Amino acid sequence: MAESESVSASQKRPDEVVPPIPPAADPQQQPHQPSPSLVSILSSSKRPSLRVTSEFDSETSILFHKLSCRLLNSLAKLKFSFQNNNKGEVLEPHFSLSSKFLSLHYDLEDQNALLKTSFDVGPRLHFDVAHDLKAQGEVAMVAKLADPGYALELSSPVPTIGRPRATLKFPIGEISLEEKEEEEVKRALSISGVVKGRLSNGSCSAQFSDEELKLRYCYKVEVFLFLMFFRDHCYLQLAFVAGVSFLCHNLT
Repeated sequence: MAESESVSASQKRPDEVVPPIPPAADPQQQPHQPSPSLVSILSSSKRPSLRVTSEFDSETSILFHKLSCRLLNSLAKLKFSFQNNNKGEVLEPHFSLSSKFLSLHYDLEDQNALLKTSFDVGPRLHFDVAHDLKAQGEVAMVAKLADPGYALELSSPVPTIGRPRATLKFPIGEISLEEKEEEEVKRALSISGVVKGRLSNGSCSAQFSDEELKLRYCYKVEVFLFLMFFRDHCYLQLAFVAGVSFLCHNLT
């Protein structure tokens, strides 16, 4: 009987032999794997680039700040802007979200929103539509002229009041002609314009409106910053603005 049991055991195939079950490992004896730190998680994740711009106006002693970043592979742009006076108070905070065809501007102080949309009709005709929740809207039509950089714009508020405003745009500025109401004359034509150019690593502009002329010069400097915590870099843009304004009839 013993011989038959030994023969049957020897006739078993190797794959039919059940291997011994190893003893269960003690969870307390397993090697401890360090968890990833917060810095490594932030550095490995893809973050939108942030741009910070500050401008100082010497005439009004006001600082203008802008924070902007692009979202969804530059399909949309998020921007927040505000001002600081000489007392350090925050003034006129604005929030905006813009894309190619639609934009939203929200005023935090007035709690008012402005919606804008734009679309093309053919290769040379462009339409802009704006609607203010607390005021009237505006419709503008821009026709591109033969030469590049030149365009004619006709804009009118909704509902319409008088004739539309006509603006001729050219590469270095624009000139506008519109109808305004005055006390002595019911309706009179008013002309205004602006001319811009580059001067010594800065930009200068001359703005004319009715009988007032404003000259403005802006010099910008970019400072490179390296953030050790996020292992990233950014550019801080500083602008120095100087302006002067005077009445034209005082010059004669």
